[in-house]
Amino acid sequence: YRHHIREYKYAYGAVDPVNGDKFFLVLPNCDTACMNVFLRELSAVFPRDYLLIATDNAIWHKAKALVIPENIRFFYIPPRTPELNPIEQIWK
Repeated sequence: YRHHIREYKYAYGAVDPVNGDKFFLVLPNCDTACMNVFLRELSAVFPRDYLLIATDNAIWHKAKALVIPENIRFFYIPPRTPELNPIEQIWK
């Protein structure tokens, strides 16, 4: 009898719907700590840009411990409307 343990990784990403620029990180968890890493790195790569991020209402996108850099703002899309989020086309 073999017991299989699965290891998961999570892709965090952002895409510019106008020019197609992309930014991705693969992180060990889907949580606020990893979201903070993603936002910090995204902000550092595009320090002069104002980034409007379309995101769903996942708890780690709204947690009190979330640190949103000065050049990033979230736009929360309505539930069950992935077609409004440009990154969903990348995940397909």
